[in-house]
Amino acid sequence: MIPTHDADGNLPPGVHIATWPELVSRYSSNAVRANLVNGLYRAALALKAAGISTLYIDGSFVTTKDLPGDFDACWDTAGANSSKLDPVLLDFSNGRIAQKIKYGGELFPSSGPAAPGQLFLDFFQRDRITGRPKGILAVDLRSFP
Repeated sequence: MIPTHDADGNLPPGVHIATWPELVSRYSSNAVRANLVNGLYRAALALKAAGISTLYIDGSFVTTKDLPGDFDACWDTAGANSSKLDPVLLDFSNGRIAQKIKYGGELFPSSGPAAPGQLFLDFFQRDRITGRPKGILAVDLRSFP
């Protein structure tokens, strides 16, 4: 179950397991958000097809921001079949524009470096403005529609 957001609009610290229907219900409250959910769905399908089991979702998309510009996500690389991975998901050039065009957000391997000494999975769990811990969502792609 997705917990209530805090006063800053963030999820409480930690990784919160969410089902796809819960995510859709909570975060597709307007046309902008519904479009992002659609792109995230397509990305999740592509990741699942490559054997990815967990997708972690972050960014203003999982806050109370009414009109987020995109979503940020990372995936668990364990068990991934790189030959089946959409090459766009490994294209980080030009500010990840190919990912943004195809999926509406940015996606990274969770074990990749986001900053010196910090992996994406950890990086996503800090508010980039305040530096305080915050929560992210995890969707199990093995049971994904």
